[in-house]
Amino acid sequence: MSIDATKTVKEIVVGMPASAKIFEQLGIDYCCGGKNRLDEACQAAGVPLETVTQALEAAGNGEQPGEETTDWSLQPLASLMNHIVEKHHIFCRQEVARLEPLLQKVVQVHEAAHPELRRIRELFSGLRKELLMHLDKEEMTLFPYISRMEESVARGVPFPRPPFGTVQNPVRMMVLEHDNAGAALHEMRRLSSGYHLPPDACNSYRVLYDGLKSFESDMHLHVHLENNILFPRAVAMEDATVSGESGAGDPALP
Repeated sequence: MSIDATKTVKEIVVGMPASAKIFEQLGIDYCCGGKNRLDEACQAAGVPLETVTQALEAAGNGEQPGEETTDWSLQPLASLMNHIVEKHHIFCRQEVARLEPLLQKVVQVHEAAHPELRRIRELFSGLRKELLMHLDKEEMTLFPYISRMEESVARGVPFPRPPFGTVQNPVRMMVLEHDNAGAALHEMRRLSSGYHLPPDACNSYRVLYDGLKSFESDMHLHVHLENNILFPRAVAMEDATVSGESGAGDPALP
């Protein structure tokens, strides 16, 4: 297959989920920065466009499949949200609970030689608090409303107007919080020089950095599924229903 370098990174990942793993490995932002064209994203990441297109073409030909292969743009929103909660929300909660005390332990032992660890601890602590509230808002308010909206559209009946006016309002807040999380993760990666272990790193230090890298990678895919697929489809569904074209805004509807 041929890769169009003028397409946005978001368009490529939505159309070819296997590309997410490639972008992650090459340091190309496909979630919060998914609006950039592929050639622009490669330039920003300092990666040759040819290297990226060759890897994408191989993935498209089935030679290098990614971990995420389901085309969520074609699945019911309820299924997508269940996947997000069961795979990404649960992982996020488990990892912040595991990594925070581990980070505290590493800071206590190594902060004298590596003062950047204190700032990483501060960033992670703030990120943990914001993410836990963020996940609760999605699971208790936004996701249930989207599910009710999708069910109403499928049945061809009106759905009650939400207390937040329009689904665009909580979506806008969730995207802003994603941006804040992305900025914190980016700064943590910068401070750690890409989670490069120093010569005096102990085993806990190694486990910590491996965990933070995995956490960052999962967050990128998590945010991509919401920012680039779930939220636009939910907004389009609401817009189509309000305009009297029920179902027209979502390709997964029967």
